Amino acid sequence: MNPVTTAFKTVQPTLERALLAADQAFSAFVQPRRARGRLLLQPYVGWGTPAQVELTGRVLLPRTMQPARKGDRRLRNAQNILRRLLSREVGGVRVTGTLDGQQVSAVSDADGYFTLTFTPQQALSGGWHQATLALEGRDVTATARVQVVADARFGVISDLDDTVIQSDVTSLPRMLATVLTGNARTRLPFPGVGALYRALTRDGEARNPIFYVSSSPWNFFDLLWQFLDYRRIPLGPMFLRNWGVDLLGGHGGYKHGVIERIFTRFPDLKFVLVGDSGEKDPEIYAEIVRRHPGRVLAVYIRDVTEGARDSGVLKLREEVRKTGVDLVLAADSLNAASHAMAMGLITPGEYRSVLTSVARTYET
Repeated sequence: MNPVTTAFKTVQPTLERALLAADQAFSAFVQPRRARGRLLLQPYVGWGTPAQVELTGRVLLPRTMQPARKGDRRLRNAQNILRRLLSREVGGVRVTGTLDGQQVSAVSDADGYFTLTFTPQQALSGGWHQATLALEGRDVTATARVQVVADARFGVISDLDDTVIQSDVTSLPRMLATVLTGNARTRLPFPGVGALYRALTRDGEARNPIFYVSSSPWNFFDLLWQFLDYRRIPLGPMFLRNWGVDLLGGHGGYKHGVIERIFTRFPDLKFVLVGDSGEKDPEIYAEIVRRHPGRVLAVYIRDVTEGARDSGVLKLREEVRKTGVDLVLAADSLNAASHAMAMGLITPGEYRSVLTSVARTYET
């Protein structure tokens, strides 16, 4: 470990405490003033079992942004990204939610976040449901989608950046240019990823759930959701990070914790894990395989790095194979689809759909 990294790790706890104290002092001053104005209710995607559902969201001051278009100029996209990052959260506001006739409420915290937990009297059916939300004492409402998992064959847990959406996280200059000047219509998916995920989830039939776990901030939720919808990539609950002090924490610890929560919530469900070689996905997924014997069907890692990194991933592959799980370092979605078909996770017809999608991309 180099001296700069060592020094940063030494002062990091003190820095985090100082930033947290400053943030709390600022919030105590500004939050009561913000709560007097016009507010925006931003629900995320609910998830859970037929017996219990969790739905998070955020209370914010409104921001002015037009719907994304393919021909939007880069400057306009950059301005919208900046507006997202400089969100103005509102704490101390009571939010009421209704799902399947049950009404619950919660108060937004200093960062504007709230969590509603529903325990319906009658078990919910598997699939998509809709919850309605409202701010107490205000004419502000919203609807949220809720994914209930029941009778699924398996689940899918996927990263987003450089796994689904091309972000160039291995090159800081390219990543900044891509993220800061693109929008939901101009950002590109990897070839065949939509067809592969539709095959894995069996979208439209007895659906297998998909969960997206990313280190992107919650401020990008609407952009990522619009991207998935526009590119016909199966929708599912997203687990993102709080912009600010929370981002100082380690990527691996955060992601590992979210996956553990999902595994705990669905103890009888097995999973396919999908990520990329750009950060720590191979190491995180290998640890999950070791901690949860028999719970992981396959690990698919999109290869976005050079040979030195690949050799480390291949060593991990050998370790994971000792537990009976294949870790596939895949150059594209077709390699992952081939393995999934061999395991019976997708059908030959679905494999051909991935093949056609990948071929069509390379033809253009």
